[in-house]
Amino acid sequence: MSTMESSLAMAQKPVPGVTKVPKAVSPARAAIRQFMKSPSGVAGAILLLVLLVGTAIGPWLYPVDPLDIVGLPFAPPDADALFGTDYLGRDVLAGLIYGGRATLTVGAVAALITIVIGVTVGALAGFFGGWVDALLVKIAEFFQVLPPLLFAMVLVTLFGPRLSTITLAIGAVSWTSAARLTRAEFMRLRDLDFIKASRAAGAGNLHLILRVVLPNALPPIIVSATLAIGTAILFEGGLSFLGLGDPNTMSWGLMIGQNRNYVLDAWWAVTFPGAAIFLAVLAVSLVGDGVNDAVNPRLRRR
Repeated sequence: MSTMESSLAMAQKPVPGVTKVPKAVSPARAAIRQFMKSPSGVAGAILLLVLLVGTAIGPWLYPVDPLDIVGLPFAPPDADALFGTDYLGRDVLAGLIYGGRATLTVGAVAALITIVIGVTVGALAGFFGGWVDALLVKIAEFFQVLPPLLFAMVLVTLFGPRLSTITLAIGAVSWTSAARLTRAEFMRLRDLDFIKASRAAGAGNLHLILRVVLPNALPPIIVSATLAIGTAILFEGGLSFLGLGDPNTMSWGLMIGQNRNYVLDAWWAVTFPGAAIFLAVLAVSLVGDGVNDAVNPRLRRR
């Protein structure tokens, strides 16, 4: 054995009394590992993935226009229409496939709008405090006093029942919870030592908000964003149920709203889209539980 080989062999042998330092794990990888340990989170992710894949590839597997009349009204499920037809004779399964695209898109985009508005307002209020905080809190309280569903109905009625209007209306009335949460996190973090050190090093307010405080306030905000998707899906279903859905775009809520008067004659036209909404909200809620477990440092240490 050469001198170099013997040196390498000696280096690889454990030295008595010396503890091996474990390899550092990135926060993102640690969060993913913790999420995979959550049975509810994994189940929700699988269910949500099935819904997303079904709505994405469904039109190629079942190429039926959801607005076309394919049979007699109230035809029960059979070989021609697997989930039956609605009050106009439209295919319910086609409505579920195409309606899922609209409903899930509205939920995701409306939740994004909710989080953007809420985080912006809450971050400014919690970071600056003083009159800025007082003004923004008053604005948030004004929106909290208004019933969210009623306010959304007014906005959709004023600007027209289009899918874009519905999405914006849901986001505009649902941001107060995210704002309160973000404000509380910023108020808790703004006076800590590492914030003061960054300020003493010459960091500006924008840098402190976006690069220092916000990353440390993200865990509860991420959980709130996940749950906001389910709330937005329910909002869209409620608006469509009340007749304020986009009549030119099929959605699960619109299917329930248009067939609600005939539930005793054709239960399938209401039950299947209702079950789809229930499963989507359940999946998002379970994913939210898993994300909460993943970003909670106390659970991560177990």
